[in-house]
Amino acid sequence: MKVPFLDLSLQHRALRTEALAALAATYDATRFCLGKDVEEFEKNFGATLGYPRVLGMNSGTSPLHVACMIAGFGPGDEVIAPPFTFISTVWGVSYVGATPRFVDVGEGTFNLDPAKIEAAITPRTKGIIVVHLFGQPARMAEIMAIARRHGLFVIEDCAQAVGARYRGEPVGLFGDVGTFSFYPTKNLGGCGEGGAFVARDEATQVKARHIRVHGSDRRYYHDIVGGNFRMDGFQGALLNVKLPHLAGWTARRQAIAQRYLEGIRLADVRLPDQPDYGQSVFHQFTIRHPRRDALRDYLAQQEVGTDLIYPVPLHRQGCFASLGQGPGSFPVAEAAAATCVSLPIFPELTDAQVDHVIAAVNGF
Repeated sequence: MKVPFLDLSLQHRALRTEALAALAATYDATRFCLGKDVEEFEKNFGATLGYPRVLGMNSGTSPLHVACMIAGFGPGDEVIAPPFTFISTVWGVSYVGATPRFVDVGEGTFNLDPAKIEAAITPRTKGIIVVHLFGQPARMAEIMAIARRHGLFVIEDCAQAVGARYRGEPVGLFGDVGTFSFYPTKNLGGCGEGGAFVARDEATQVKARHIRVHGSDRRYYHDIVGGNFRMDGFQGALLNVKLPHLAGWTARRQAIAQRYLEGIRLADVRLPDQPDYGQSVFHQFTIRHPRRDALRDYLAQQEVGTDLIYPVPLHRQGCFASLGQGPGSFPVAEAAAATCVSLPIFPELTDAQVDHVIAAVNGF
C-alpha cells in the first residue's frame, strides 16, 4: 500500500467544480486585487474562527513583515524567536533592520520554552515572536506574563495553527497581533500564496490595513510608509470555497493523530506531547527517533512518504552566520532537527493507509 506524505490533488479534485465556478465569477467581475471576494473571506474567516478583525494579505510572510513595522522594530533592536521553525518567522525582523534573538524550544512541543526567555532579554529586546509549531499552541499565558513584565510586543505566528485553540480561545489573539499563512500545503491552503493579519486592537488593525495598500487610507494619499501586501481576488474566492470544510478537515487530522498516538509503539520513538492547555490542529505529526534517517529509509521501502521539517535550525542557516551561534547554542532545537521525521497526516488519508503507516513504523 502506498501512502504519500501529502497529496493535494485529492482535496482539489473534490472541490474542482465549486472552485472553478468561484474563479469564473471573480474573473468575470474583474475582482483581481482585494475586492468583494477578499472582503467576504475576511468576514467569513473571522466569524468561523472567532476573530473580530481580519485582513487578507498576499502571503504568510507579509503579515509578519507588517507586524514588525507596526511594532516599530528597527536597527539595534532584538526580537526573541525560536530557532526551530520556518525561516519566514523572522524575515520580518530582518526586513526592518532588527536582529533575531533566538531562544530554545521545549522538548515535547517544539514551541518556545518560556523558562528560557527572560535570560535572553536585554535592554535592546523589543518583542517576541511565538510560533504555534505544527499546529500545537504555545504556552501563551506564561509567555504573555513575561512580555508584559518587560513591555515587549508579541507576534503570534499561526501559519500552521489555523483553528488551534489555547485554553479554549483561538490562537492569534493573545499577543498584540496574529498572523496566518494560506500557502497551498497549509490546513487551509489556497491555490497560491496568501495570508492574514488579526488583532484585537482596532487602531492596530487600521494601521495594518493602511500599510497593506502603500500606506494609504484613500487613493493617492500616503501618510505612512507602506507596502503592497494585498490578497488577490482569486485567492479570496478559493479560500471562501474551502473555509466551510476546515472544521471537518481539522477533525480528520485530529482523528488520524489519535490513531498514531495510540498505535505507534516503536522503541525509542518520541511522540509529540499533547498538553491539556492546547488543542492542536496537527498541521504535522512529527516524531523523534535516534536513528531517524534509517527509520525514514525503512518507511520509504514500505512505501510510506515522510518529510524532514526542519533539518537545519535557523541559527545554523547561512543568512544568520553573522550572529555567531555555532553548534550547541540551542541543544533542544538542534536535537529536534537531527531526529525529527514527519508522518503523513492530510485529511484524505484512509484508515487503512493510517494503519499501514503505524504498522510500518512499528516494524522498523
